[in-house]
Amino acid sequence: MRLTTKGRFAVTAMIDLAMRQHYGPVTLAGISQRQKISLSYLEQLFGKLRRHELVESTRGPGGGYTLARPMREVSVADIIFAVDEPLDATHCGGKENCHDDGPCMTHELWANLNKKMIEFLDGVTLQELVEKQRGRETKAPPKQISVLREHRAALEFPTSTLQPINVHGARVTSIS
Repeated sequence: MRLTTKGRFAVTAMIDLAMRQHYGPVTLAGISQRQKISLSYLEQLFGKLRRHELVESTRGPGGGYTLARPMREVSVADIIFAVDEPLDATHCGGKENCHDDGPCMTHELWANLNKKMIEFLDGVTLQELVEKQRGRETKAPPKQISVLREHRAALEFPTSTLQPINVHGARVTSIS
């Protein structure tokens, strides 16, 4: 049994939304670009999240989505169930008709696994995931990128050169 992309993408998109909503409504196009998730797929997921009252939508210019509840009140299980992600390790879908119209020999094992998965996912809040992600971002080493730098003496150096730099928030410094 494994979680499908529907559940993983829904949780990822909700983390992205929760991390950015303090700036105002977050667009699905923005989430799509940052997380590399199809916009049409996000539209389907957010329709379900909205119907389950996990997100609210704002129409018009400057519109987008915000959380409908505080992050600490939204569990991963809430998100998974809102997008109709099946969390069932049993072969019979919990109907106990796996073997000759009765439970199979391992039915109880898989049913208990289902309960443990739900308990675990219900115990993890969106707020915890956002805090972990923010912690990862602050611990990440500064990114090194190259930018096009024009030389002052255009006649001496008629072409531009690439120079590596460090980026620390809004501050850019040269490595060399």
